[in-house]
Amino acid sequence: MNIRLAQHHGMCFGVRDALRATHAAAQRGSLTILGQLVHNPLVDRHLDAVGAQRGDLDNLASAATHQVVITAHGASDANRQAWSKAGHAVLDTTCPLVRKAHDALALLVSEGYQPIVIGQYQHVEVRGLTGDFPHAAVVLSEADIEHIPPHPKLGVVAQTTQPVDLALRLVDSIKRRYPASEVRFIDTVCRPTKQRQTAMEDLIRDCDHIVVIGGRNSNNTRQLAQKAIAHGLPTVQIERPEELEAEWFLTARNVGVTAGTSTLDETVDAVMQRLRQIAAELQHIPALQPA
Repeated sequence: MNIRLAQHHGMCFGVRDALRATHAAAQRGSLTILGQLVHNPLVDRHLDAVGAQRGDLDNLASAATHQVVITAHGASDANRQAWSKAGHAVLDTTCPLVRKAHDALALLVSEGYQPIVIGQYQHVEVRGLTGDFPHAAVVLSEADIEHIPPHPKLGVVAQTTQPVDLALRLVDSIKRRYPASEVRFIDTVCRPTKQRQTAMEDLIRDCDHIVVIGGRNSNNTRQLAQKAIAHGLPTVQIERPEELEAEWFLTARNVGVTAGTSTLDETVDAVMQRLRQIAAELQHIPALQPA
């Protein structure tokens, strides 16, 4: 059984910087994270261990500490200002690429476009993007496009972790549905997401089984798994190496491995080690030896 790790995989710089900044701040004093810093339960446990408390971005009464943390997914300016006005010291760990998406949306609104966000309506990043623009439309499917309010100028951005091919398809559909409108799309899908999606396409071409590592509520991790599944490959999404079972790989010859942008390096290393153990175990099953 051959094991191949994707060329681009695992934790991106935005997540890494957010984790480092929050860890350092927790060492200096008590703090409350306003949500899930990144979508990774192992990171959650690490932050619990250093004393980080949890609060709700939309509930000013949910933080008992002076210092609060805006997560890597970002927040609306209204939320950020509300916490500051309430007397809290705000540590903002918003990913710089999410900030660019906010700036792009604000630019479109300032130029008179009806704002449209391609993404998951309830995802924390999308809620942050639309928080300052409640009239923004959120779309993720062809059916959602029917609910876009008619407007002569339609301005579109995307949640940073959406597949860029999905975003482009939906933009084309918006143009067809509203042919009289000017449609402007600013591509805000982040480069790490694009790199991991492209690297997954390489794995799909060369591998017969796929392992995706990352939090189950991580959008970009889920998108990686869905891409492999859509191509008909046996695919498992796991959060830790203990979830892997040798039985899943009885017919595997080339196993591709990748990880979402909030996955720790040590988790990837542990999964690779576990897969090598499984490969060694399967070598001793006579029925699986090559003829």
